[in-house]
Amino acid sequence: MDSNSGLLLKQINTPDDIKKLKPSELVTLSDELRQFIIDIISSNPGHLGASLGVVELTVALHYIFDTPDDQIVWDVGHQAYAHKILTGRKDVFHTNRKYGGISGFPKMSESEYDSFGVGHSSTSISAALGLAVASELKGEKRNVVAVIGDGSLTGGLAFEGLNNAGFSKSNILVILNDNNMAIDPNVGALQEYLLDITTSERYNRLKTNVWNFLGKFGKRGPAPRRIIQRMGNALKSVLLKHSNLFEALNFRYFGPVDGHDVEHLTKVLAQLKDIPGPKLLHVLTTKGKGYKYAEEDQTLFHAPGKFEVSTGKVIRTNYSAPQPPKFQEVFGKTLIELAAINDKIVGVTPAMISGCSMNEMFDKFPQRSFDVGIAEQHAVTFSAGMAAQGMIPFCNIYSSFSQRAFDQIIHDVALQNLQVVLCLDRAGLVGEDGATHHGAYDLAYLRCIPNLVISAPMDEPELRNLMYTAQAKNNGTFVIRYPKGPGVTTTWQLPFAEIPIGKGRLLTDGSDIAILTLGNTGNFAHEACKQLRLQGIEAAHYDLRFLKPLDTDLLHTIFKRFKSIITIEDGVISGGFGSAVLEFMADNGYEASVKRLGIPDRFVEHGTQTQLYKECGYDAAAIVETVKAMVKPKMIAV
Repeated sequence: MDSNSGLLLKQINTPDDIKKLKPSELVTLSDELRQFIIDIISSNPGHLGASLGVVELTVALHYIFDTPDDQIVWDVGHQAYAHKILTGRKDVFHTNRKYGGISGFPKMSESEYDSFGVGHSSTSISAALGLAVASELKGEKRNVVAVIGDGSLTGGLAFEGLNNAGFSKSNILVILNDNNMAIDPNVGALQEYLLDITTSERYNRLKTNVWNFLGKFGKRGPAPRRIIQRMGNALKSVLLKHSNLFEALNFRYFGPVDGHDVEHLTKVLAQLKDIPGPKLLHVLTTKGKGYKYAEEDQTLFHAPGKFEVSTGKVIRTNYSAPQPPKFQEVFGKTLIELAAINDKIVGVTPAMISGCSMNEMFDKFPQRSFDVGIAEQHAVTFSAGMAAQGMIPFCNIYSSFSQRAFDQIIHDVALQNLQVVLCLDRAGLVGEDGATHHGAYDLAYLRCIPNLVISAPMDEPELRNLMYTAQAKNNGTFVIRYPKGPGVTTTWQLPFAEIPIGKGRLLTDGSDIAILTLGNTGNFAHEACKQLRLQGIEAAHYDLRFLKPLDTDLLHTIFKRFKSIITIEDGVISGGFGSAVLEFMADNGYEASVKRLGIPDRFVEHGTQTQLYKECGYDAAAIVETVKAMVKPKMIAV
């Protein structure tokens, strides 16, 4: 499926094929590779801008280094499309992120060229150091490269890795892909520091010239360069007014260099390849490079969906009737309403302003809105600090990313019983991003923590009312988890109503079986109940709304009425909602046949949400079949 490939790209199936090209041909290869990515992603959506920005860097890396023996670790993985295409996956790249197709992120089981699986941020340096140290212990000589960018250097793990790598003296090259962007523009003191480095032209030009000049004396040994290195701090203090952060961590710093000059990159990488110890190459790139519309709107074209290549117009589905908004949009608009009536409310996000729809909050209440960078641990403890002073932080974190802040949720928030509203976006199966991004575990790992209220809205009005309830009274730490994508109703912007904490509701009554749901799975059960009724089965549907505290009064009623019960959750069934119901049954001496539906005890790969709900067996059709297997159908008159 490489019919859209350029003449040079058609010849490339592995990095060995790249090495056959002349350096001057790498420019043409980069252009063809970039166009290939644009053409495929325009009709099969994925992460566009980041991969366009590292095309030349990717070509240069595979041209100079001997992959897969030399190993490259890509931070996040949004940058890795060019890497996948050049390492044997060009013909299947059209299946990227599709059900049964290749992953949108590097994955060890997919290719020997994917030296480490990535999906979350800031892991590359630590992983690369582990690879390098293991090679040394085994007596193997190889180069290990970590490519970190798209804001990942703001994550604390990146600094932990830098600190350890500088101390270890291992042979590792860190490439800082500096494009000033994550999904939204990068923020924080570090970004200002990088800007200072890139604008310190006098220092960088002088350093490069001196280093190249001294290299001419290589036959006499490295002494001249060592002497100059010892003078480095004095030189930097004069020209930069402060020492280089990376060199202070014992990294040899090189750059900044133009990340889109592929021929120059190959020369620089060839030189660095032979220098032992920890090194950092600072590469300046443009996110979306080479595609005008992606350069002009870098946030939109991070992952634009389908678009017209010639115009850059994003293709939207045209509906004849109004469509329900996304849960994310409802969150964003509701936060604005609540902030207007409660001046204690503040908004916190770890670099997901547009993703979680907090844009309007930043526009209307800039002094009460905080983007802390890709730093979930900091986001939670920062929120705790504000809560300790009487503010009410709405800390919005994608569910899978919140896993990084588990200790902070326990120690800094729940233990102190602080009023922090943790809004876990993208909870449950998220679709094409796959196993690294599914919000599968939050219910299971949060429900064991004291002092938490854990809730999940079934629809948009419930999301609004749970947000209202969370700030209305100090109920301690309040968790609201909701799924990715559209809700179910267009009439969602109703007057606020406080929801009693820990109270569920009966939505559909029946006598044959009880279906207990939490969150958006209630919509699947609602549809299943309608289908079952047509087949003569009367199912009672209860929406619990809260995992913690459970509505024990309602559960007593349910277990006294029914001997057949199904629980449904958009999370792992190991230790989640269904497990909580089973524990209640055991603790109270009830006997019933309970079937749990949810995400099974395995990592679920990528596909559409609809495909994955079906695969995991808790969409409406699966619920119907499960009920029919548990309940003897009534005879229906013909």
